[in-house]
Amino acid sequence: MPTLRAYLLLAGLLLTASLSFAQTQGQLNATAYARYQKADQVLNRTYQAILKQYRTDTLFIQNLNKAQRLWLQLRTADLRARYPEYESGHYGSFQPVCESDELTALTEARTRQLRIWLTGVPEGEMCTGSVKFVPEPKRK
Repeated sequence: MPTLRAYLLLAGLLLTASLSFAQTQGQLNATAYARYQKADQVLNRTYQAILKQYRTDTLFIQNLNKAQRLWLQLRTADLRARYPEYESGHYGSFQPVCESDELTALTEARTRQLRIWLTGVPEGEMCTGSVKFVPEPKRK
């Protein structure tokens, strides 16, 4: 049977562990913003890879550039719709975290949407548009 001393030791360890994970609001904001920046970097790398892979298709590149500019405007508008710019503090001190998390989610969704131009679609798909086909794997 555990002793009181063992319980106190366990409680102390749990308290110490929980305090080591505590962050200030500024740290939480910075962490959330860093997640968004990472997602944005992945989006930009994906976008650049598409531009490189499709560089000879100038009409596609023009249309993709236009679509991406409009998507950036849409992302900002979506964020402002979710968090209209009322007076400072309207949504509380956690608003920067929430906004960064929303930007991260929107950016990751766009990255998934763009990746099809890199991964391609199986040959035989009908409505592929400008997406390249992926060769079927060779069967042994």
